[in-house]
Amino acid sequence: MDEPDGPVELRARALRLLARREHTRAELERKLAPRAESSEALRGLIAQLQQRNQLSDERFAEERVRQLSRKYGTAKIRQDLRTKGVPAELIERYSSSSNDLQKAREILERRYRASAITREEKAKRMRFLQGRGFSPGVIRAALDSREDG
Repeated sequence: MDEPDGPVELRARALRLLARREHTRAELERKLAPRAESSEALRGLIAQLQQRNQLSDERFAEERVRQLSRKYGTAKIRQDLRTKGVPAELIERYSSSSNDLQKAREILERRYRASAITREEKAKRMRFLQGRGFSPGVIRAALDSREDG
């Protein structure tokens, strides 16, 4: 590997990453660590970016939840935020399950035009929704409401 980036180069690298998309503190640290002169320099840069509001876990969480909420349920969204390094209190704040049932119904409508008739079709749809991060109760309610309508 080449020699580590100096403070100016490291800051420029961080700003390029942040210009493409929001990052969490953990993601940015992971990406910049191999290029930093020292862990102290990296921590100082991260703190400076947060102080200037150029790096925000809160903004990342809000944007990520907005992106994922059209296709995924609460469990999948929470797991994604955890893997990205979002703090637990932000995960709780931004990933409420208040409209999971409505989301599951909409996803079923887009994916399957007709209601499930056979047990196999229903099981297939249950697995599909489960893979999308919906709870068993929400899945049952969504499938039951499709059969009524």
